[in-house]
Amino acid sequence: MDSNCRKTEERFKWSDGKSKPALRKLQSELSSFILGSSEKRQSSVNDPFRLEKSKTERPKRSNMLAEPTPQFLNETLSANQKLQMLNKIATVRENGTVEFEVPGHAELCALGAESGKVYNACDEDNTESLEPRYLRPLQIVILIVGTRGDVQPFVAIAKRLQDYGHRVRLATHSNFKEFVLTAGLEFYPLGGDPKVLAEYMVKNKGFLPSGPSEIPVQRSQMKDIIFSLLAACKEPDLDTGIPFKADAMIANPPAYGHTHVAEALKIPIHIFFTMPWTPTSEFPHPLSRVKSPAGYRLSYQIVDSLIWLGIRDMINDVRKKKLKLRPVTYLSGSQGFEADIPHGYIWSPHLVPKPKDWGPKIDVVGFCFLDLASNYQPPEDLVRWLKAGPKPIYIGFGSLPVQEPEKMTQTIVKALEMTGQRGIIQKGWGGLGNCKYTVPLFTSPL
Repeated sequence: MDSNCRKTEERFKWSDGKSKPALRKLQSELSSFILGSSEKRQSSVNDPFRLEKSKTERPKRSNMLAEPTPQFLNETLSANQKLQMLNKIATVRENGTVEFEVPGHAELCALGAESGKVYNACDEDNTESLEPRYLRPLQIVILIVGTRGDVQPFVAIAKRLQDYGHRVRLATHSNFKEFVLTAGLEFYPLGGDPKVLAEYMVKNKGFLPSGPSEIPVQRSQMKDIIFSLLAACKEPDLDTGIPFKADAMIANPPAYGHTHVAEALKIPIHIFFTMPWTPTSEFPHPLSRVKSPAGYRLSYQIVDSLIWLGIRDMINDVRKKKLKLRPVTYLSGSQGFEADIPHGYIWSPHLVPKPKDWGPKIDVVGFCFLDLASNYQPPEDLVRWLKAGPKPIYIGFGSLPVQEPEKMTQTIVKALEMTGQRGIIQKGWGGLGNCKYTVPLFTSPL
């Protein structure tokens, strides 16, 4: 697997000189890759774990790259052959983002970028505007992987669900146990260290490794997360011993194994995220770099396929060992995009409106704010400092690490000096503020 991932660093681009027949050939090759299976598994007749499609997979759909009669499953191609197809059009850059180019003369219809159905207000399901029907109180598990900024919106969601009478368990990294418990929610630990994950994300600009040395780090973190999901859905509370069995699940895409656990437990799942993860022709995948709008929709499938290549063995391992499910040959929209699973995106539609090619089960729900620090009392030295001069500028990066904190602090201080401003620097996980400075500055340890 590591050698496969390393191969993705080779650079291949489409040149403007490609003809449409050649372009269609590349489309067909990539279609075989995305819709084909993973490396065929050799199994005996008595092997109880035969390869089959996952029950959570999306049914057959017309793929944006497919020819009139696409080959939905191709058991003859090896993983290396598929990777070579992907390498023809995609490049994993040194910062971990995926870059590919589309011929300048290529039409959107040639790439199938506009093949997705365009929805309007009449197509949407308006049942939400009706009075909500009564639901019995449910036991809901929320599986969240990420930093404080990823966890906090779901604390707000969990508290609202509690207001409606549901029992909610928020399962996330142990670093946030106190934060979750003080919000009045139940907590259960997931694997993975958010500080390690954050450092990896900052260095690689996403989930894809920028080099061979990064692969073991990310795989180790992902494995710990994936193998901890099932227990979070059905094991008793680790502190109180109170039993818990999830009736429904909410998760964000970086949990990766969420749909498989939902399949095993036979419970409904709703996916939420703070950045777009569903294919659209209106903007590219946030972890990709593509200039032409013709490649926007394609970027989601390429990034998704690269991630799937890196974790497919772990997914099938957990399906067999933990979930008692048969391994899968491939996943439609490998990590999370499923036609029948509702998705909610946590940003304001006034900031980025819902794309017209997202159906009624995908929505932009707005920001989820948590009313924090209503009883906050600032330290006395901060109060005196604030009163001693004009209003300061706040600078901070929250729970994101900074690769060169001293250099970043010096840059901030220099900017304050040049503009004659006072500043408050939040140290956060980045460790800012550890340098000598001559401007009026207050460093917060939070």
